Parts: sequence; structure tokens; C-alpha cells
Amino acid sequence: MTPLLSVRDITKRYGTFVGCADVSFDLFPGEVMGIVGESGSGKSTLLNCMAGHLTPDTGEVLYDTRVDGQRDTVQMSEPERRMLGRTDWAFVHQNPRDGLRMGVSAGGNVGERLMAVGARNYGDIRTKATDWLGRVEIAPERIDDRPSTFSGGMQQRLQIARNLVTGPRLVFMDEPTGGLDVSVQARLLDLLRGLVRDLGLSAIIVTHDLAVVRLLADRLMVMKSGHVIEAGLTDQVLDDPQHAYTQLLVSSVLQV
Repeated sequence: MTPLLSVRDITKRYGTFVGCADVSFDLFPGEVMGIVGESGSGKSTLLNCMAGHLTPDTGEVLYDTRVDGQRDTVQMSEPERRMLGRTDWAFVHQNPRDGLRMGVSAGGNVGERLMAVGARNYGDIRTKATDWLGRVEIAPERIDDRPSTFSGGMQQRLQIARNLVTGPRLVFMDEPTGGLDVSVQARLLDLLRGLVRDLGLSAIIVTHDLAVVRLLADRLMVMKSGHVIEAGLTDQVLDDPQHAYTQLLVSSVLQV
């Protein structure tokens, strides 16, 4: 099977500080990869390099496009990357306000993404937006309300609907449950797990929360000081960590 995404030797430095160094892995269709580590470990730098928000110093991000097969997205033109980000890719921010238009209605937020890929029939757009609000457990009567009137958990669910409405194959998630109450986190995680399964999504999830990757990720990479220090099947890494740093991460959770 051809990988959907192949990351090859991605390195990003900020002066003498190493954001991430020589990271390589393959992600296959329908697979979820978790990336964990403490703050400053390099996981968000790596995610942003993969998603095209940062340009790595060296390395390739090879994506199996629908039309042209495998392309290095680092070498793509900016318009090509933007189109990929509107169609085949999605990015869920930790703070939903970074991924929403706060001055536009809930339905408008979802509809904008459809219009960006060519949808023009207002009735069809509104119908699809209503359907997606329902999928993320937002009442249809809230379609004309602005996100600023929503709770944090509802804003995050709206951001997910906005991202997934165009049927992307790959979703990047940056601390998707960060900043939410525990009960809201659990509901959102359950929703995400169902959507990933039902839509056959591939996803890369960056988080410091091992419970999140335990629930969502098939495989796991542990980062420290910009380097991947351990990788493998999620349960295998968490139940039998080999590296001392991973052992410390796991034991700190167990002690809470």
C-alpha cells in the first residue's frame, strides 16, 4: 500500500535552537498517528512543517495527491498548498478561534469552506451545513448564530465541521482538546473517534495528553528536544515504554 504521507528527514531550526531534527515516518490511509512530548519538545513545529505552515530547513513531505500521485508539498507553490489545505487537508487548531471566522454565522463558517471549492447553490450549501452541524452535535436552530455565542466545546465542534465538510483525507490536529473541561474533552474525543472511523480519515494528532492518543491513535511517536526518541504501536509504547523519558511521561500520568 502506498503511504498517504511520507515525511523524510524534516529538520527545522531557529538559530541554535532545534525545533525538530531528522524526523521521518510514513502515514497510511485510514491511520491515526499521535505525537506526544512536553512543551518545547518540537511536536508543534513538526506538525506545522508537515501542514505547510512552516517551511522546514531540510527534508520532504511527500503526499499522495488524488491527481498527480506523490508530490513534495514543501516544493509546491503557495496556491497549490492553499488549495490542498481547502480540499484534501484540514487543520484543527487548539484554540477554535484560530480556525473560525468569529464574525460569521455557524452555517456561514461551514458554507465558506464549501464555497472555497466551488459550491455556489445557496440551498445546497445551507443543507450541507445543517447536516454537518448535526454531525458535530450542534442544534440546527443555531445555524445563524455566531461562534462568539457558543461555548468553547461547541466552537471546537464547529471548527471540526468546517474542516471536514469538504471530505479531506488527512487532518492535522494541534491539541484538539486543550483548554476544555474534562467532561467536554471526553465528549469531543468520542465525537472525533466516531468521525475518524466513519469517514476513514487519516490524522496526525499532537498532544501532551496520553489519554487522547490512547483513545485515538494507532501509532505513537514520542519527541524530546526536537528528536523522535521512541515510536511504535500506541498500546505497545504506552504499556511497555523503552526509553527513560517515555517511562517518565507514562509514570507521571499514572501518579496523578
